[in-house]
Amino acid sequence: MSFRPPKGTDDIGAPESNRWRDILRQWDTWADRFGYPLVMTPIFESTDLFERGVGEDTEVVTKQMYTFTDRGGRSLTLRPEGTAGVVRAFLDSGARGAWKGAYSGPMFRHERPQAGRRRQFWQLGVEYLDVEGPAADAEVIELGYRFLSAVDVPGLKVVVNSLGDTVCRPGYMTTLGSYLEERREMLCDDSLALIDVNPLRILDCTVCAPVLADAPAMKDHLCEPCAGHYGLVKKSLDGLSIPFEEDARLVRGLDYYTRTAFEYIATQLDAAQNAVGGGGRYDGLAESIGGRRAPGVGFALGVDRIVLASGKDAGSQADVYLVSETGPENALIAASGLRLAGLSVDFDTEGRRVEAQFKSASRTGARALVVLKGDGDEVDVRIGGEREQMGLDAVPEWLGDRL
Repeated sequence: MSFRPPKGTDDIGAPESNRWRDILRQWDTWADRFGYPLVMTPIFESTDLFERGVGEDTEVVTKQMYTFTDRGGRSLTLRPEGTAGVVRAFLDSGARGAWKGAYSGPMFRHERPQAGRRRQFWQLGVEYLDVEGPAADAEVIELGYRFLSAVDVPGLKVVVNSLGDTVCRPGYMTTLGSYLEERREMLCDDSLALIDVNPLRILDCTVCAPVLADAPAMKDHLCEPCAGHYGLVKKSLDGLSIPFEEDARLVRGLDYYTRTAFEYIATQLDAAQNAVGGGGRYDGLAESIGGRRAPGVGFALGVDRIVLASGKDAGSQADVYLVSETGPENALIAASGLRLAGLSVDFDTEGRRVEAQFKSASRTGARALVVLKGDGDEVDVRIGGEREQMGLDAVPEWLGDRL
């Protein structure tokens, strides 16, 4: 029997998991700061939800979904993305009016595994529903930007575009289709398969990019309402001091996007995996899955990509390592008191010699040492170049000014 995880999945343990924990904690903080409460949806949903929501002809649906038939004969799919499930949950709740939700969890796509791209991957995201104004788009973009900046994604760049709507996009698609037909012989096989299905997604093809350098841009074909919406989004981002670039080739990979589209780019990563997240507006998604009209905007961020981009030291697992000269029972009681005071604490439960405990402390990388002496209530506290003796009750406050 093999004890390796399935292809395209990984076991993530310390010290790397310390970085994941820090990212997930900061995500909760920033989502709460912007007023997005937690929403949790099933890991598997009806296959029909993703076929109708994501798009039957998208690569996600045609090639990447993990679909199975349950014992009741129902076709179910492990969620390949989070938005469709959250919108379904919103409609099922019967909620009306502006509604916010933030999610975090594993998604599943049968892709070719590589750095920053796994078959089970972790996404963070928000959805802002029953709202149409451009200020909602700008707020969502700002949340992603502030969070990614806080977790130290280097070289962070925001890229924006407008994809138009059902009024102006059909005319643009006709123009784009004619342009592509003239270059049919120069397109790759994947692009040829899309030319009669969704030519917009051909603009995202890196293989065909040199051929499409002068392709017509959607922003030049926007109707007046779409152009006004896009202009106000950009004006708001300027007002928020969020640097951004426009990219006429940005189309996103899922069919439900309308108007605003955006990506967060980690410019220090290779181009093939430098998008750490993205999103946009999807005003028709709720209707496409059989619900009422509920326009919305949101994004998804990939934790795998964020970790890859930041490359930051995972850091210590504990604030304090307790070294005990009086046995593990006393260390257990002391550790409990420090933990209740808010410190993270580790210690040896096996009663090993003091020298061995010091070696363990060094391996854990704990930021401070607390040595329980055998001759009284005072402890020896060491952090950096400082060393003090004090009562155990004084340790949390003293370390709190230094950690």
